[in-house]
Amino acid sequence: MNATLAGLLIYVALITAVGLAIGRRVRGTGDFFVAGRALGPVLLFATLLAANIGAGSTVGAAELGYRNGLAAWWWVGAAGAGTLVLALWIGPRIWRVARDNSLLTVGDYLEYRYGPSVRAAIAILLWIGTLAILAAQLIAMGWILEVVAGAPPWLGVVAGGVVMTIYFVAGGLLSSAWVNLVQLVVLVCGFLIAVPLAIHGAGGLPAVVETARTVPGHLGFMSNGDSGWMYLMLLAPAFIVSPGILQKVFGARDVRSVRLGLGACAVALMLFALLPPLLGMVARAVAPGLENPGTALPVILTLGVPAWVGLLGLAAVLSAEISSADAILFMLATSLSRDLYKRFVNPSASDRQVLRVARGAAVVGGCGGVVLAVLLPSVVGNLTIFYSLLSVSLFVPVVAGLYSLKPAAGEALAAAAAGVLVLLVARSVGGGGWMVPPAWGLLAAAVVYGVFYGGRVALQRRSGHTGESGT
Repeated sequence: MNATLAGLLIYVALITAVGLAIGRRVRGTGDFFVAGRALGPVLLFATLLAANIGAGSTVGAAELGYRNGLAAWWWVGAAGAGTLVLALWIGPRIWRVARDNSLLTVGDYLEYRYGPSVRAAIAILLWIGTLAILAAQLIAMGWILEVVAGAPPWLGVVAGGVVMTIYFVAGGLLSSAWVNLVQLVVLVCGFLIAVPLAIHGAGGLPAVVETARTVPGHLGFMSNGDSGWMYLMLLAPAFIVSPGILQKVFGARDVRSVRLGLGACAVALMLFALLPPLLGMVARAVAPGLENPGTALPVILTLGVPAWVGLLGLAAVLSAEISSADAILFMLATSLSRDLYKRFVNPSASDRQVLRVARGAAVVGGCGGVVLAVLLPSVVGNLTIFYSLLSVSLFVPVVAGLYSLKPAAGEALAAAAAGVLVLLVARSVGGGGWMVPPAWGLLAAAVVYGVFYGGRVALQRRSGHTGESGT
């Protein structure tokens, strides 16, 4: 066993122990789902940022930097833009709705606004998409172990799946928030130290820029290849309505914590967005013929910096993958236990029963993510599936639900169905320009929602009703 692998294993054991220790404080679903609504701005910022910087933000963004250069900034930068919108607009408003109505999950919110049918439909749809993003985190862990130890990728997938499942099952959001704080410190320190040393090891910034000049479009910021500002259409809406993010927001102590925590997270994401693409560009200068560009980040942290810096950087990347993976397990566990089991299977279930099902759902989700990660080889491809589904199915119902007067289930279900259908059609026929497939899906969802909502209101007025009634 080499020293780098040993160090990573010690670090993994440490964060697992922290998660298990915090998990002993969990007394019920309120602690497990929303951390007792006691997250202040610092802890909310830490758990949000750690969850948002995952496989896509590190390994995936470095891969895009290796292939497309500076335009890869938009992969994480667009997520920061969406988070800023959430901080200034949607976040405080939906937090108040959750607090005033004792809502614990996004499924609770959807049923409160539209009814049980919307809750069930979205929960089932998101389970499908969420397994894809969980698989992406585990794929990245497999690549790290492959580069560091020469082990087959499936071994890293299984090991990562076991670790994140153990500490999340112990304490849910309460464990995740504190473990994420530890992971965030390692993440920030690792990247801030690794980036300048990697650039120095490649011959300095002029050498990296000179290499980039030999690759067409690598110094273009707005777009190059499949990277660029078009990511705003794919990622920003998903980061506004992601159930994993919104449920962390539900755990905030007050509106001030929501605004400060989310706002700081947005700024941090936009600043961080430059680092992995830079490391990808450095990797291209050091190792221009990589067979798998997805390994650009672990390769540069193994070959391009001193051993201790590489260990810190790899620990930072591993932190990112595990923290994002536990956020995904959070979505899976709460969706199955509260949105499906408690609401439809056993409405009289006790708090202890719901908590037991949530933990069981996390185990099942972890196993499903491992299986999918072994079968699907692409990090960015898996994330694109998830973010696309999330945007076109959930964005319009969540946002419209905050502003429509007693909306009905029909418009929400029709909007989600239209968004998914148009997304699938757009992906099958292809396209170009800024109207990427998720943009067509969002447009279709918004139009269909407006048509159904407006038609229902008009019919009620013609029939002599003065108000609107939800179903």
